[in-house]
Amino acid sequence: MPLLNQTDLTPASFILNGIPGLEDMHIWISFPFCSMYVVAVVGNCGLLYLIRYEDSLHRSMYYFLAMLSLTDLVMCSSTIPKALCIFWFHLKEIGFDECLVQMFFIHTFTGMESGVLMLMALDRYVAICYPLCYSAILTNAVIAKARLATFLRAVLLIIPLIFITKQLPYCRGNMIHHTYCDQLSVARLSCGNMNAYIIYGLMVAFLIGGFDNLCITVSYTMILRAVVSLSSADAQQKAFSTCTAHICAIVFSYSPAFFCFFFNRFGGYRIPPSCHIIVANIYLFLPPTMNPIVYGVKTKQIRDCVMKILSGSKETKSQSV
Repeated sequence: MPLLNQTDLTPASFILNGIPGLEDMHIWISFPFCSMYVVAVVGNCGLLYLIRYEDSLHRSMYYFLAMLSLTDLVMCSSTIPKALCIFWFHLKEIGFDECLVQMFFIHTFTGMESGVLMLMALDRYVAICYPLCYSAILTNAVIAKARLATFLRAVLLIIPLIFITKQLPYCRGNMIHHTYCDQLSVARLSCGNMNAYIIYGLMVAFLIGGFDNLCITVSYTMILRAVVSLSSADAQQKAFSTCTAHICAIVFSYSPAFFCFFFNRFGGYRIPPSCHIIVANIYLFLPPTMNPIVYGVKTKQIRDCVMKILSGSKETKSQSV
């Protein structure tokens, strides 16, 4: 029997099966997906507009927030529209190369999300521990270099993972039990040697998630020490309140990520596949949905800018009447 070459073991397309076991509820599941996507797009576009046109928000904290909003927009837009096509129109087929492109965007921008949260933690550390040197340390040039480094780190680490995925032989069908091209779901269809794939995936997780979590933990440890050393209770509350929105963003991002990692590595067959997939989707669209809400509610400068725009529009409307 002639041996099959790599082309014979590369499917032309995959079939995204949505959420297995809940096919009859896809139409109902689509409503929260769609609602959260609309909130994420409107909220993050609103934040980008405010930061772009309001001079009072031209500071490092808000530049990082703008990068977070842009990352969130790409992250949820790379998955939710395809999921809605599956739920509403049963358009489950996705080309092999299209699947790899989607995987690249998902993992690159989730890595960027982690990196931006780390940069925001360092920003809060400098603002609270070195307030007099804040503007001198976090100059526009430093901010631009930090943002570029975060982007390049994610891209350069994910590209080899996509390349390895492309080279794998796929002889276990083309049915992916997921709403998007998840790395592990695609890899399970391969019958090749997975050692290099697994080792490199763990290395990427350590270099991105592990390093960022370490920096965030160290930053907030130093922040907590600085806040506790303040003599005034009002000063302590004011200093810590500047971190509230960022702490909420960390919780919204890392809590689903932790459960995804736990389910995939240790859940095994004890947890229904539908739970895996629902948590994985929450991991991708909960932060984009909640981050603009949290920052809009918890950040006084953003609230003031929104009230300024709303009051201006009301005055314009009353004058026209």
